[in-house]
Amino acid sequence: MFSMVTGFMNYGQQTIRAARYIGQSFMITLSHANRLPVTIQYPYEKLIAAERFRGRIHFEFDKCIACEVCVRVCPIDLPVVDWKLETDIRKKRLLNYSIDFGICIFCGNCVEYCPTNCLSMTEEYELSTYDRHELNYNQIALGRLPMSVIDDYTIRTIFNSPQIKNK
Repeated sequence: MFSMVTGFMNYGQQTIRAARYIGQSFMITLSHANRLPVTIQYPYEKLIAAERFRGRIHFEFDKCIACEVCVRVCPIDLPVVDWKLETDIRKKRLLNYSIDFGICIFCGNCVEYCPTNCLSMTEEYELSTYDRHELNYNQIALGRLPMSVIDDYTIRTIFNSPQIKNK
């Protein structure tokens, strides 16, 4: 008899606790429903990407040894590496390097596995164009560093991450 009474008491306490949790979650939902929408005026206000954001790939031609590791680790074999074998010194000489960002999935494998660190990810996320052939970047276009959103005085930055606000 005593175990049955304590069982009903535990059941009652669990029911009250569950009702309290449901009420708290419903209050959170209602507090989010009362917020006003925030409209970002895109060309003049830009979000600052998170610290680990993977944007456009930056390439340094002088560091590349044409090993083609980036091509082998790419899931879609995207980077195009053209090289010529210099027989007198028995080394490869890089001629051309290009990446088509219209096809790139921005996985970052090429950056991770590059032995000479000639590839890096930038914070640029505006790779939009009317002609998809303009997204095929050669070594010259890949070598240009984009202007940082923080340094651009014509743009008002909107902080997306709490870590960036403290800096």
